[in-house]
Amino acid sequence: MTTATLDKPTFIALLDELIPARSESLLGAGSLGIGDAIEARLGEAIPLVASGLAALDEKAKGLGHLGFADSPEGERATIVGEVAEAVPGLVEVLMFHAYGLYYANPRVVAALGMKAEPPFPGGYELEQGDLGLLDAVRQTGKIYREA
Repeated sequence: MTTATLDKPTFIALLDELIPARSESLLGAGSLGIGDAIEARLGEAIPLVASGLAALDEKAKGLGHLGFADSPEGERATIVGEVAEAVPGLVEVLMFHAYGLYYANPRVVAALGMKAEPPFPGGYELEQGDLGLLDAVRQTGKIYREA
């Protein structure tokens, strides 16, 4: 059984297209270097992504480019859109993993001016609620059965 491998330049270019750079300090997902971490999380979806990357390269070559990574940035969104229709789930599976890793990256957190800490207990004051509002629920009694 052979395992599919991902074409790195195409993978990085696709990640940069899905989550593009917004400034010099806020790089795109591919340029940020989270591709290996995403690939490690793909598991059984690697063949899907590998076939999608191959389709991106074929589409770009059909337009006269060496591959997707070498195609002009202005054409990449169109290529991705067409391939996403032909390879259902490609964009969705990558976005699922890319967003979590991208926005947890310390460089992105710093560039967005956020703190890399949980919002509670260090940052937000919680309003004290009236626990008496739960009395009606407590009086209902047990509404489940023991398993």
